[in-house]
Amino acid sequence: MEGDTFSGIETGTELDGKVVQTFQKSFVQVQNILDQNRLLINEINQNQESKIPDNLSRNIGLIRELNNNIRRVVGLYADLSSSFNTTSEEDDFSGAMTSDAKAGHKRNRPA
Repeated sequence: MEGDTFSGIETGTELDGKVVQTFQKSFVQVQNILDQNRLLINEINQNQESKIPDNLSRNIGLIRELNNNIRRVVGLYADLSSSFNTTSEEDDFSGAMTSDAKAGHKRNRPA
């Protein structure tokens, strides 16, 4: 997996190729949206500094677009989380256990 986003992760088990592809695709989508947001924010700032009424009016649409992009990013992360949880649950149900579980260690959650 040389050059892949997840090549540096050592989990003790190999990740399914389809899962890795899903994660990579989602992360690329997120990065593209964040890049677009950076451009939107720059334009919004320039319009704000110009104090020109037409530019300030344009900011309304730009801010709406920015908010929609943020919603998309949140949705993509929610989908990733759901996919990861589903994959983890499938591993648990198939009898796969983490090394901690095999050793009888419990994870303590802070109160």
